Amino acid sequence: MYTIGQVAEMFGLPISTLRYYDKQGLFPHMERVSGIRKFSDTEIEALRVIECLKKAGMEIKDIKQFMDWCVEGPSTYPQRRAMFKAQRTHVEAEIERMNRTLDMLKFPHRRRRRRGGRRCSARR
Repeated sequence: MYTIGQVAEMFGLPISTLRYYDKQGLFPHMERVSGIRKFSDTEIEALRVIECLKKAGMEIKDIKQFMDWCVEGPSTYPQRRAMFKAQRTHVEAEIERMNRTLDMLKFPHRRRRRRGGRRCSARR
Protein backbone atom coordinates (compact mmCIF):
# COMPACT_ATOMS: atom_id res chain seq x y z
CA MET A 1 0.00 0.00 0.00
CA TYR A 2 1.18 3.48 -0.85
CA THR A 3 0.33 6.89 0.57
CA ILE A 4 -0.90 9.69 -1.65
CA GLY A 5 2.47 11.42 -1.26
CA GLN A 6 4.36 8.34 -2.40
CA VAL A 7 2.11 7.93 -5.44
CA ALA A 8 2.40 11.61 -6.31
CA GLU A 9 6.17 11.27 -6.25
CA MET A 10 6.13 8.03 -8.27
CA PHE A 11 4.11 9.62 -11.07
CA GLY A 12 5.36 13.19 -10.81
CA LEU A 13 1.85 14.46 -10.13
CA PRO A 14 0.57 16.98 -7.63
CA ILE A 15 -1.33 15.48 -4.70
CA SER A 16 -4.29 17.66 -5.70
CA THR A 17 -4.50 15.82 -9.03
CA LEU A 18 -4.74 12.45 -7.27
CA ARG A 19 -7.44 13.83 -4.97
CA TYR A 20 -9.32 15.14 -8.01
CA TYR A 21 -9.13 11.75 -9.75
CA ASP A 22 -10.46 10.12 -6.59
CA LYS A 23 -13.35 12.62 -6.35
CA GLN A 24 -14.18 11.88 -10.00
CA GLY A 25 -14.56 8.20 -9.09
CA LEU A 26 -11.50 6.90 -10.93
CA PHE A 27 -10.40 4.83 -7.89
CA PRO A 28 -13.72 3.29 -6.81
CA HIS A 29 -12.24 0.62 -4.53
CA MET A 30 -9.50 2.63 -2.86
CA GLU A 31 -9.08 1.84 0.82
CA ARG A 32 -9.05 4.49 3.47
CA VAL A 33 -7.51 4.01 6.88
CA SER A 34 -8.75 6.64 9.35
CA GLY A 35 -9.74 8.75 6.32
CA ILE A 36 -6.29 8.50 4.72
CA ARG A 37 -6.19 7.22 1.14
CA LYS A 38 -4.17 4.04 0.66
CA PHE A 39 -3.22 3.19 -2.92
CA SER A 40 -2.91 -0.51 -3.76
CA ASP A 41 -1.37 -2.02 -6.87
CA THR A 42 -4.86 -1.87 -8.41
CA GLU A 43 -4.96 1.93 -8.09
CA ILE A 44 -1.38 2.20 -9.32
CA GLU A 45 -2.27 0.24 -12.47
CA ALA A 46 -5.44 2.33 -12.91
CA LEU A 47 -3.32 5.47 -12.63
CA ARG A 48 -0.99 4.20 -15.36
CA VAL A 49 -4.02 3.75 -17.62
CA ILE A 50 -5.42 7.17 -16.67
CA GLU A 51 -2.14 8.92 -17.44
CA CYS A 52 -1.82 7.11 -20.78
CA LEU A 53 -5.35 8.08 -21.80
CA LYS A 54 -4.77 11.68 -20.70
CA LYS A 55 -1.64 11.82 -22.87
CA ALA A 56 -3.83 10.63 -25.73
CA GLY A 57 -6.02 13.69 -25.14
CA MET A 58 -8.99 12.02 -23.48
CA GLU A 59 -11.08 14.03 -21.05
CA ILE A 60 -11.62 12.85 -17.48
CA LYS A 61 -15.32 12.15 -18.11
CA ASP A 62 -14.38 9.82 -20.99
CA ILE A 63 -11.66 8.16 -18.93
CA LYS A 64 -14.23 7.60 -16.17
CA GLN A 65 -16.58 6.01 -18.71
CA PHE A 66 -13.77 3.77 -19.96
CA MET A 67 -12.89 2.71 -16.40
CA ASP A 68 -16.56 1.96 -15.68
CA TRP A 69 -16.76 -0.19 -18.82
CA CYS A 70 -13.66 -2.09 -17.69
CA VAL A 71 -15.37 -2.89 -14.40
CA GLU A 72 -18.48 -4.07 -16.28
CA GLY A 73 -16.39 -6.63 -18.12
CA PRO A 74 -16.04 -8.12 -21.60
CA SER A 75 -19.57 -7.20 -22.70
CA THR A 76 -18.32 -3.60 -23.08
CA TYR A 77 -15.46 -4.41 -25.49
CA PRO A 78 -17.37 -2.95 -28.46
CA GLN A 79 -17.90 0.38 -26.66
CA ARG A 80 -14.26 0.52 -25.54
CA ARG A 81 -13.05 -0.28 -29.03
CA ALA A 82 -15.27 2.42 -30.54
CA MET A 83 -14.01 4.95 -27.97
CA PHE A 84 -10.38 4.10 -28.76
CA LYS A 85 -11.02 4.24 -32.51
CA ALA A 86 -12.53 7.71 -32.20
CA GLN A 87 -9.66 8.88 -29.98
CA ARG A 88 -7.10 7.43 -32.38
CA THR A 89 -8.68 9.40 -35.23
CA HIS A 90 -8.47 12.54 -33.09
CA VAL A 91 -4.80 11.89 -32.18
CA GLU A 92 -3.86 11.19 -35.81
CA ALA A 93 -5.48 14.47 -36.90
CA GLU A 94 -3.60 16.33 -34.15
CA ILE A 95 -0.31 14.72 -35.23
CA GLU A 96 -0.97 15.82 -38.81
CA ARG A 97 -1.64 19.40 -37.67
CA MET A 98 1.52 19.36 -35.55
CA ASN A 99 3.58 17.97 -38.45
CA ARG A 100 2.39 20.83 -40.67
CA THR A 101 3.39 23.28 -37.93
CA LEU A 102 6.78 21.60 -37.62
CA ASP A 103 7.28 21.83 -41.39
CA MET A 104 6.56 25.56 -41.25
CA LEU A 105 9.06 26.00 -38.42
CA LYS A 106 11.70 24.14 -40.41
CA PHE A 107 11.20 26.28 -43.51
CA PRO A 108 13.52 29.19 -42.61
CA HIS A 109 16.36 26.72 -42.07
CA ARG A 110 16.07 25.38 -45.62
CA ARG A 111 17.18 28.51 -47.40
CA ARG A 112 18.14 28.03 -51.01
CA ARG A 113 20.23 30.23 -53.23
CA ARG A 114 18.48 32.30 -55.85
CA ARG A 115 19.96 33.29 -59.16
CA GLY A 116 22.68 35.84 -58.63
CA GLY A 117 23.94 34.18 -55.47
CA ARG A 118 21.49 35.85 -53.10
CA ARG A 119 19.81 33.75 -50.46
CA CYS A 120 16.07 33.31 -50.40
CA SER A 121 14.37 34.43 -47.25
CA ALA A 122 11.11 33.45 -45.64
CA ARG A 123 10.30 37.18 -45.65
CA ARG A 124 9.80 39.03 -48.88
